[in-house]
Amino acid sequence: MTQSDYTTPRHSDMLIKVCGMKYPDNIADVAALTPMLMGFIFYEGSPRFAGNLDPESVVSLPDFVRPVALFVNAEFDQIIATIRRYGINIVQLHGDESPELCQRLRTQGLIVARAIAIAEPGDFARVNQYKGAVDFIVFDSKTPRHGGSGKKFDWNLLAAYDGSIPYLIGGGVGPDDVDNIVAAMRPGMMGIDLNSCFEQLPGVKDIMLLSKFILTLRKNNEDDTPAKPFWEK
Repeated sequence: MTQSDYTTPRHSDMLIKVCGMKYPDNIADVAALTPMLMGFIFYEGSPRFAGNLDPESVVSLPDFVRPVALFVNAEFDQIIATIRRYGINIVQLHGDESPELCQRLRTQGLIVARAIAIAEPGDFARVNQYKGAVDFIVFDSKTPRHGGSGKKFDWNLLAAYDGSIPYLIGGGVGPDDVDNIVAAMRPGMMGIDLNSCFEQLPGVKDIMLLSKFILTLRKNNEDDTPAKPFWEK
């Protein structure tokens, strides 16, 4: 999985990431819904901290579900030790991590994503400094917390993004957002990041809510079979 893999996705290729997993049975149930990515948070300040999880729950994921390790201002050595323990090669950074750290991680053969908080059009300027240093961006809501706030940013602001790095929409995506997601599709959007709005409690995803949402989104996408990627219409 590299940046080039996401340059021409169609509606039916919408990438779904489910984040904030920490309990083995729930991990297995969510994996059965076939998301493409599953996120594990290795930040002790999060109620979804997965650092005590048995690595077997991650290593044993089916091949079609790729695990993602999330960090907030962790040191390089800590990141490397954690991903080696859990057999993960996709890293998502949610703190004040520099482009230099991102690039250093990429030289280790890792896929690197950087979360960027959005509240106004000017916030997209931060993406420019990560060009060539990350594989994709996660646009998140600007809150005092590092993710999991359940709050949306104004998706209309995405019209102001003209960068070349593909992105996921995160931050408050909820069960009733299928139509909003379809309406938000534009150049560079590769998928969505789901977390707290689908939970029964922190780290426990509601399987019925997720199942209905994923099936509805995929059904919507199946009905739309453009001859070209959606942003070239």
